[in-house]
Amino acid sequence: MARLNIADVAPEAYRAVMGLEIYARRHNDPVLYHLVKLRASILNGCGFCVDMHTTDALAEGESTRRLFAVAAWREAAALFTEKELAAFDLTDAVTRLGDHGVPDEVWDRAAAQFDKAELANLLIAISTINVWNRVAVSTHADLPNT
Repeated sequence: MARLNIADVAPEAYRAVMGLEIYARRHNDPVLYHLVKLRASILNGCGFCVDMHTTDALAEGESTRRLFAVAAWREAAALFTEKELAAFDLTDAVTRLGDHGVPDEVWDRAAAQFDKAELANLLIAISTINVWNRVAVSTHADLPNT
């Protein structure tokens, strides 16, 4: 059972994060967008967001095989493009942001696959899902009824 509904209690904050979400959706490749959202959600243990992003990706034509492989992307690299692999690497580094930040080799790998605008937009998408994951996990967001 959910502890708190942020949209009801802090609607202005919810709208602000939703603004980032809308921007991220509009400015990222839809396939890549769902994959990085799913990857961060797996790392953060966010069942609500894993459910949402797999459901959305399936509805948009993504394969179950690739979606399942996101959890073990390094070992399933053959299923993904170099661009997707670089995005996963960046997603992992940003999501697990440790004492030393994003390693140069991870950043450089992503920068070799994305132009500056694409990289900025990808970083916004990764950062935004991490906000949603932290809110959903902290509040015990309920999975939608199906």
